[in-house]
Amino acid sequence: MYLIVGLGNPGRQYAKTRHNTGFLLVNHLSARHGIKLIHRECLSRTGSGIICGQEAVLARPVTYMNLSGKALARLVKKYRIQPACLVVVHDDLDLRPGQIRLRTGGSSAGHKGTQSVIDCLGTRDFIRLKIGIGRPAGKTGEDEIIDYVLGEFGPGQAALVASALPRAADALECLMGEGLEAAMNLFNRSFAPDSDG
Repeated sequence: MYLIVGLGNPGRQYAKTRHNTGFLLVNHLSARHGIKLIHRECLSRTGSGIICGQEAVLARPVTYMNLSGKALARLVKKYRIQPACLVVVHDDLDLRPGQIRLRTGGSSAGHKGTQSVIDCLGTRDFIRLKIGIGRPAGKTGEDEIIDYVLGEFGPGQAALVASALPRAADALECLMGEGLEAAMNLFNRSFAPDSDG
């Protein structure tokens, strides 16, 4: 069984923000595979179904981003998920808008949702699917970065991220059907064009 968790912030005011890219992909998977997120459990909205012949649970935590690990820890315990079958989907400032990357292990690279997951699970050895949102030009202060990730996509970025969602879903399906290495080799090589939107 796979557990696929998109990170984000609950509430309508955050629905279209860059930091909710993980939620966007889980919503895409939900629609693609007919898996409705109708259950409320483990501080999350969840749904279960079959993806590529594998049992899968999709989840969106209802905690805020910085407390995502609390929900993940409960879900992992309830469903007895091994790290190799846990996929955490989140936005990434260091990837260009629309670029996707699969990896396992490593640090949080400053992503507070991912750091919360690492802290609560006590391991870094889970799969991450990162979707690029780019960095704001000329802005490096912490408050500026927070404003950026909690802001909505510009038109150019929105189009790039929207086009990335089917590719990211394809990458997860490849992972589940053919394994992590095959999915990384196929999908980590693709790059999205630059956008100033």
